[in-house]
Amino acid sequence: MQNKSIAQLAADLRLRTYSSVELTKHYLERIKRLDPALNSFITLAEESALAAAERADQALKAGDAGPLTGIPIAHKDIFCTKGLRTSCGSRMLDNFVAPYDATVVEKLAAAGAVVLGKTNMDEFAMGSSNETSYYGPVRNPWNQDLVPGGSSGGSAAAVAARLCAAATATDTGGSIRQPAALCGITGIKPTYGRCSRWGMIAFASSLDQAGVMARSAADAAFMLDEMAGFDRRDSTSADVPVPDYVDALDDDIKGLRIGLPKEYFGEGLDPHVARAVQEAIDEYQRLGAEVVDISLPNSPLSVPVYYVVAPAECSSNLARFDGVRYGHRCDDPKDLEDLYKRSRAEGFGAEVQRRIMIGTYVLSAGYYDAYYLKAQKIRQLIADDFKRAFEQVDVIMGPTSPTTAFPLGAKMDDPVAMYLNDIYTIATNLAGLPGMSIPVAPVEGMPVGLQIIGNYFEEARLLNVAHRLQHATHWHQAAPEGFE
Repeated sequence: MQNKSIAQLAADLRLRTYSSVELTKHYLERIKRLDPALNSFITLAEESALAAAERADQALKAGDAGPLTGIPIAHKDIFCTKGLRTSCGSRMLDNFVAPYDATVVEKLAAAGAVVLGKTNMDEFAMGSSNETSYYGPVRNPWNQDLVPGGSSGGSAAAVAARLCAAATATDTGGSIRQPAALCGITGIKPTYGRCSRWGMIAFASSLDQAGVMARSAADAAFMLDEMAGFDRRDSTSADVPVPDYVDALDDDIKGLRIGLPKEYFGEGLDPHVARAVQEAIDEYQRLGAEVVDISLPNSPLSVPVYYVVAPAECSSNLARFDGVRYGHRCDDPKDLEDLYKRSRAEGFGAEVQRRIMIGTYVLSAGYYDAYYLKAQKIRQLIADDFKRAFEQVDVIMGPTSPTTAFPLGAKMDDPVAMYLNDIYTIATNLAGLPGMSIPVAPVEGMPVGLQIIGNYFEEARLLNVAHRLQHATHWHQAAPEGFE
């Protein structure tokens, strides 16, 4: 059952080949048996999952079911879930049980999806390897000595290991696409504002976006169909019509213009990864697409710009965690200042503290113009580069990550080396564009991701382009040994 697509599972449930309760028990058993080696889940919601599966079976029996009714999924532990712990991978929120559901959680529940649990993640979504989690690192199911990528590494590993049919995730600078690439699955970050951020614990408010991790573009389309849409509770939510993503999957891509930025194929890119990406682009040409060489001249500045803007916003967003209202509180504080200092020092890990301090520094009176204001100006130049590129091409392609997965612990003492893992993904967040990663030919047994970037609100085109390659190839069907 775990190797079937969402469409196949939905069809089986309608035919009563098996029930949602049976399907849910199957996935729960796999999680209990296989996840101790991966650590991809923080919280397992066995009781509520089985109750939701029973409700789904009743809806199926009554003929009142949607495409996701009875399908077992998981949520990244950054989404508030009523009655379930929402930790954000941090000691700060280790005891926090959300009193409400995030909009994304609410929408998927309304669609009948069954929530198996909450997946592990880098603390407050700050990391590229899923090693900053208070609950320990997640391991890559393809090689458990390697990282799964981050910050959505738990969702990526769970989907790759067939522990759930699909999972939610978030992407601030590549946190869906990079782990999707390292774990050999499909991940899509929609346009900023396409999916509501209400109830999604904020890291960097102008960059964060909810998205999907799934085994295929088709599965991602089923999920995004239910997740996308305007939300009046979110002031950054876009009131833009949502197309039928599933309906557009099989559109012809003959004549599609693919832009290849020269900046994405230069120094720093592993030559084996480059060859795998080129092989996928060659396949697109055989399918009738055209290749256009383009330039995104300001994209090399995306990493320094991001690491000014994102920490600035994180220092503001995380100021609310002070030990007073909710979250971790130190024992026996001497006074209010001691309460603030010790609660935050004990509750936040090293990477989160690092980014708070950087963000506070760049927003300070003497440095705001020199750092934050300048970064915002360059951010606009990066967005303008994409605008000009999309006057020439329909989509932009390149590698998702410069290398395959790296060993656990290899970059923890070198933050700059860690940050460079997102060198190809950050620019799309700065510009607010949609992007996705799909698996292509592996390198020495490890997955490689092809990144596809689209114009604003063109998620349907991205999913269509990804689906056409997956229809013509088998790379996305591979499973890690021991998790088939």
